[in-house]
Amino acid sequence: MRFPPGARVRARPLDPDHHIRLPRYVRGQVGEVIEAEGEWPLPDDRARGITPPRVETVYAVRFPAGDLWGEGTHTVTVDLWESYLEEAGR
Repeated sequence: MRFPPGARVRARPLDPDHHIRLPRYVRGQVGEVIEAEGEWPLPDDRARGITPPRVETVYAVRFPAGDLWGEGTHTVTVDLWESYLEEAGR
């Protein structure tokens, strides 16, 4: 586990030419890790026929809705594989 609960992370601004499970609306956005949810095969690898697929930690990451859509006081939680994330700093 690379990111502990409470860590500020940025969803990488990825735009590959293949399947990816990183929603566009969080790409480049900063959120907070709520918890690690275990290790799971990376669906990107499975979709591309990579055998065996890489296994990575999946994190529940909370984003302020206002940061994602310009309005809203609620938060949005997304499950993201570790390779989709980078440290955001303060």
